[in-house]
Amino acid sequence: MRSFVRVAVAAGLLAGVAACSDDASSGAPKQTVPASAAVDVPALVATRVQGGGDDPIQAPPGWTVSVWAKVPGARLLAWTPDKRLLVSRPESGDVLVLDQRGQAKPLVEGLNQPHGLAFDGDTLYVAESDQVDSFTYSAGAVSGKQVVIDNLPDEKSMELGGKYAHALKSVAVGGDGSIYVSIGSTGNVSEEDRDAEPERAAILRAKPGQPAETFARGVRNGTGLAIDPDGGLWTAVNNRDNIANPKNGDVEESYVNDHPLEPLARLTEGRDLGWPYCNPDPDLADGQISYTDRPFVRDVQTNPDGDKLDCSQLKPSEQGMGAHSAPLGLAFVTGVAGGYGDGALAGIHGSWNRQPPRPPEVSFFAWRDGTLGPQQTLLTGFQREDGSRWGRPVMAVKGPDGAIYVSDDQAGAIYRVTSS
Repeated sequence: MRSFVRVAVAAGLLAGVAACSDDASSGAPKQTVPASAAVDVPALVATRVQGGGDDPIQAPPGWTVSVWAKVPGARLLAWTPDKRLLVSRPESGDVLVLDQRGQAKPLVEGLNQPHGLAFDGDTLYVAESDQVDSFTYSAGAVSGKQVVIDNLPDEKSMELGGKYAHALKSVAVGGDGSIYVSIGSTGNVSEEDRDAEPERAAILRAKPGQPAETFARGVRNGTGLAIDPDGGLWTAVNNRDNIANPKNGDVEESYVNDHPLEPLARLTEGRDLGWPYCNPDPDLADGQISYTDRPFVRDVQTNPDGDKLDCSQLKPSEQGMGAHSAPLGLAFVTGVAGGYGDGALAGIHGSWNRQPPRPPEVSFFAWRDGTLGPQQTLLTGFQREDGSRWGRPVMAVKGPDGAIYVSDDQAGAIYRVTSS
């Protein structure tokens, strides 16, 4: 039996090129990537999605991309102990289970915007917008629902008056059984989130049998949440929009397009990712940009004098992605074919407010020496030259058959990606 946990506030508190860095459709300056840091693999080539439309996709040479299942609104993914694929569908309020042939049936229904999925043995955790549930899983069915974390904020929270920009939650389970859940900010810049109970724009942790407390803060919308091979917790963050140029205090499209970067950070207890007072800065002295080991600088709109938070004291962001990439699902995988090896896969949903738009893609980050290397594009081509899109990846996971499975909520599909 899983103990009931009530929320409390912590007392103290690829491929080749970096994603979107030199894509003509992105309009972004080229990212500087140390040659030793990226996986050396052949350039992507155009191929057709088998069972899909006429638009080509860019994939590693010899790889095949096919529509494995049609799942409207497919979001986050998780493999069951008996090798079935779970798919969350927030808009439908359900979680589907797919067999080895891609045939889907409801696993659990009637939920509030279910999003994050995580297993701990045969215990399945599902993150609803207002709580985290546990179920006992067996043979394509669940039983014994328990609420393990409740009172999470969403648009139904009375104090928020129906306004909540990032209600979807993600969940991960540590090796010690601790449950981590992402709590997005209520808006683009909503400073009151840092003083809320429970704290918003944060990652909460509930140790077994204990109340949930703030584990890391200043995480605007850490939808990507995953445990690395060493047991560390990582988050991929949707950062803020319409940031002012610190040189003149103006909000300029040319600056907003590439600032701030979207962090990919390893979280430790008490870590602060700065939002909304500090931003990870991609700028290098020579005018190029980098997303690796980038320091935080003060936000001239919310922290003009630096008195809200000393950004120089924040640990640099280990990795990152171009501004407005909108990373969603994050998963650590082993032995990706084609020379990629071990690493993390991230579903990049693409920008909604950048001109030209930041393209959606599936990104790969190599795992070496206990950390992640820079972003490399694994799959792209979901965006046409005119900026329109036929697909938007959400999450990518490696299956028990060695293939990579990718959810796409715009195309309503699960892709199966294999290599020859």
